[in-house]
Amino acid sequence: MKPIRKWSTTAINQMRGRGADRGAGAIEYAGIVILVAGIILAIQGLGLSGRISGAINTWVSAIIG
Repeated sequence: MKPIRKWSTTAINQMRGRGADRGAGAIEYAGIVILVAGIILAIQGLGLSGRISGAINTWVSAIIG
């Protein structure tokens, strides 16, 4: 059996079987919240919010015309 074929068969079997991921738990959600909060704090701390909103406004204006 070719290595890629073997890998894909193993991956598909894991997704369908007992090893299937049933969804994110509270720890994963907490990690995402902490990560997003850190990004927001970094943007605010570096004073980039005005530059980001200006860039978004420029791109939207360019698309809309």
